[in-house]
Amino acid sequence: MAQFPNMGAFVPTTNVWDPTELMDVDLNSPAFREILIRLYQNLNRLALSINIRDAGLYPLQEFVNGQQFFPNPALTSASTTTPVFRTVYRAVINFGALPNAATKSVPHNIPITFGYTFTRIYGAASDTINLLYIPLPYASASGTDDIELNVDVTNVNITTASDRTNFTVTYVILEYMKF
Repeated sequence: MAQFPNMGAFVPTTNVWDPTELMDVDLNSPAFREILIRLYQNLNRLALSINIRDAGLYPLQEFVNGQQFFPNPALTSASTTTPVFRTVYRAVINFGALPNAATKSVPHNIPITFGYTFTRIYGAASDTINLLYIPLPYASASGTDDIELNVDVTNVNITTASDRTNFTVTYVILEYMKF
């Protein structure tokens, strides 16, 4: 199981390669083998760091976003399945306009089963005429303009407490794990 430092994955930026040292090395010498080993180690550190980053891509289809969650707590070293970090997937739903004091449902096209767990459900809505923007879900100061955001096995559901039809561009981001 991979172990990650508390501060995240960082690639060292101070690897110094002296060109004269490289030019004078005999290809059959232990010094050349040492250079290759250091080069392979640096490439491995780079690959590991790149592979655990959170990607800034938001496609409309399912996408492995690079996030890793702790191993499933139900698994132990005695389990038949090895405990490993769990991959997180992302999907963006182009939701369209928000409803007028109602619930609107848009299919997410994710084949959800009992093995799915959501890690984040969020979004934003834009009123492109009045240049207003709100996060989703939304909690208004008065409590009368709240917007609920939830997901069921088939749809993304948004319920508005007031007329929000001016918000015509809405994106909902779903991040989830599969077991």
